[in-house]
This record gives sequence, C-alpha cells and structure tokens, in this order.
Amino acid sequence: MTPTEGTGRMRLDHDIENALISMVRDAARIEIMPRFRNLSAGAITAKSSSIDLVTVADVAAEEHVTRALQTILPGAVVIGEEAVSADPTILDQVADAEVAVIVDPIDGTWNYAHGLSTFGVILAVTVRGKTVFGLLYDPVNDDWVQASLGGGAWMASPGLDPRRLHVAPQRAFSETNGFVPHFMFAKDEQLAVVQGLARAKRVTSLFCSCHEYRMMAQGHVDFVQTEGLNCWDHAAGVLAALEAGGHAQLSDGRDYAPELTQGHLTVATGQQLRDEVISELGLG
Repeated sequence: MTPTEGTGRMRLDHDIENALISMVRDAARIEIMPRFRNLSAGAITAKSSSIDLVTVADVAAEEHVTRALQTILPGAVVIGEEAVSADPTILDQVADAEVAVIVDPIDGTWNYAHGLSTFGVILAVTVRGKTVFGLLYDPVNDDWVQASLGGGAWMASPGLDPRRLHVAPQRAFSETNGFVPHFMFAKDEQLAVVQGLARAKRVTSLFCSCHEYRMMAQGHVDFVQTEGLNCWDHAAGVLAALEAGGHAQLSDGRDYAPELTQGHLTVATGQQLRDEVISELGLG
C-alpha cells in the first residue's frame, strides 16, 4: 500500500488510513492504557528538564508503532519523538523523505505520568515534506480527529458515523478563548505574553498539543499559540485545523512546515485573528 496522487494532491488511500488508525488504537490498548496510573517511580524519567518526561509507556508505544509501520507503509521513514531524542539527526529526513510517518507516542506525557487523563497519540504522514494525513487520538475515550489533505477534518469513534469539523467563527481577540503555554516562552518574552493573555476572554494550556488541536478543529477555541516547533506536536494538528477552515502561520510570516524547528506558530480561526494574536502577545 502506497500513497497515491489524487486531484493534484498526494493522499493516502482509505485502507492505509484505516490501518494507521487501527495500529494507533492497538498501541494504546496494549502499551499505554494498562500502564496509566500504574507506573512505578522508576518507569518515569526526565529528558531536557523536570517537566519534559518520558515513561516506559512512551517507549513501548513508539516501538509498537514502528514495528507495525513496516507492514502498513514499508520503506517509510519513521520519525518518533523518542527515537529523535536518542538520535536528533533523524529529523534531517523530514523534508526530503518520499514518505515519512511522524509519531508522538504519548503527547502530554507530564499529564499521563501524573495521572491526568488529558493525553493522546499524535501521528502524521508526510509526502516529500508535505503533511497529507493527521491523527489526534484520545486513548481514554477511544475517539479521534483525523484529517487528510484536501479531504477535511473529521471526528470519529467506533460505531458512529464520522462528523465533519469546522473551526469557530472568527471574532475579536478580546472575545477569544485560546491555548498558550506561556511558561515555555523565553524569559524575556513571558511578561509581554502574559500581559497580552489578560486581554483575551479566556486563555489556558492543557500541556497537550493533541487535545488543544482537537479543541481547535472542533470549534471550541479560537487560537493555539505555540513556542517551539517539534513536528510530532504540530504536523497533524495544523493539518486538522487547516482542513477545518483555520489559518496557520509563523510570527515571521512563514507558512508552517514539518521540517521547521524554530519559531512561534499561531493557529487561529482566520488571518485577521492570527494578526491580532501576534500583536497582542508582542510576538510580531
């Protein structure tokens, strides 16, 4: 099974998409959920800081997915968060790989490790650097947002017909709800960011890109502002937001692409709101 060209755009056929979804559900059922709220102290370690955690479930789930992909998409480059942590040069393949699969085995590991059920599995497929498929899976509720390039964004769960998603209507910044992880910004940026947040209606952070982008695609929040561009956090979510009618752009005006590793990314319900977010948070 390989990606195919359709109506001028690369896409995956439905069999591949369904196989990827089943694979992620299996990984969650076998490796993630049995360990949830059942981790020993030795099963949790820190990577770059005390809030950047990895658990044995992250590693096991990524290994499960990596093995399964050898059958579903043979020859694809697998770019897993934990593999990149061990070998950062893997990221160099994102832009040029004919087919790459980007995996965050547990997004929101801090939440997962502390017994909070706001975590998910993120998977994106790129073809020559362009995201063509994205999956934002919630293992706790066994439902997911999926998006394909040119095919829309959809909410799905077992036994129910998928529901097409649309972002919220565009509104003024003072009336918006959003997600901003202010603590992740550089110290010299944090004051301006926090002052700007006070001018919005409601701003918080779930510390989980998977659920933040799910909320965005479902029309429940107006913007997601990020600091840092790890592709496993954003490739699938940006596609879902765009396919739901949203807008995504870096503060310097560049469009988002999975190979980008630095910059401030704003995903909003429209261009006008994106510009307001950048201005209000002092990121322009």
